[in-house]
Amino acid sequence: MINIIKSFSVIFFCLIVACNSNFTPKPRGYYNIELPTKKYQVFNKKNYPYSFEYPVYANIVKDNNFFIKDFDNNYWINIDFPTLNGKIYLSYKSISKSKLDKLIKDAFELTSKHIVKASGIEQTPINNGNQVNGIYFQLTGDVATANQFFLTDSTQHFLRGALYFNTTPNEDSLSIVNSFIKKDIEHLFETLKWNNNFKNK
Repeated sequence: MINIIKSFSVIFFCLIVACNSNFTPKPRGYYNIELPTKKYQVFNKKNYPYSFEYPVYANIVKDNNFFIKDFDNNYWINIDFPTLNGKIYLSYKSISKSKLDKLIKDAFELTSKHIVKASGIEQTPINNGNQVNGIYFQLTGDVATANQFFLTDSTQHFLRGALYFNTTPNEDSLSIVNSFIKKDIEHLFETLKWNNNFKNK
């Protein structure tokens, strides 16, 4: 009986101390992400309509997830960032098969689908001096893709890209990685070249 009373006394004392202690909530935090060193390699695959430089910490993967069999789809690729859980989807279209104004309109419409979740959008013109022109769309807010773009020579080639992460959209937690890959996207703009000997069959 004495042991039971002692046990209840200890429990009661602990509860009193716990109730009177000051609770300090921990600040919200995110995982520490180790970012790799910037270094680039050339993607220049034979018979492709374009070439560019991409990071050594990324992989080029052919995109086979399309439903409509089309010759242009042979040149759809993804730039996969396995350590950063992100992927740039690149889709190519030939202007000889699709009208330029429709391709540009589609690019704007695909970007506008994310405006519902976006708190802002910035459009930056692109011109790298190698007949590569386009627009870089940067969206703020908890959007599925904060970085989208299209590039074209206005006569033959049209390339659209969008960066996605395999995680729930959260602007704060993705800001560091978004900023890091943004530099790789800009490097792609600067180094992109069209293969003018390419013949779309």
